Amino acid sequence: MWSFNRRLLILAPLALVACGFAPVYGPGGPAEGLQGAIRVADPSDKLGFDLVERLEEQLGRPAAARFDLAYVIVTDPVGVGITKDGEITRYNLVGSVSYTLTDQGSGAVLAQGKVDSFTSYSATGSTVAGLEAEDDAKTRLMRLLADQIVARLLASAADWLR
Repeated sequence: MWSFNRRLLILAPLALVACGFAPVYGPGGPAEGLQGAIRVADPSDKLGFDLVERLEEQLGRPAAARFDLAYVIVTDPVGVGITKDGEITRYNLVGSVSYTLTDQGSGAVLAQGKVDSFTSYSATGSTVAGLEAEDDAKTRLMRLLADQIVARLLASAADWLR
């Protein structure tokens, strides 16, 4: 039978420090270097506005931007709940964002990738309720995708952030 050993709990942080682990949000971590340093491309529609809003919540508004973040949003509603009469009662809103982070000074591409996720919404009820549910799903999807972009930027920032 395995018994919990408190010594392992005490030694675990030392092992992490010894292997070079540094917290992302700690003092001097990558999050500090990205805060207010990324200018996200201007949104051209509501989806872009929601994405940029969430990115700026996470990374801060650019005060002295050193990097530019370009993005392309793709969404596709997929009917998943279908009645025997052929009416769609539920949708999955599938979306992806391709992004590229470039250095303003050199124009070098520092990070790029594609994130994807989905949300769902109900199409039952009135037309107004269905449209509101769809709009809410789009906002939730953009927030999910923005959070994924931030996580990937933070994970790779130590490689290119100086």
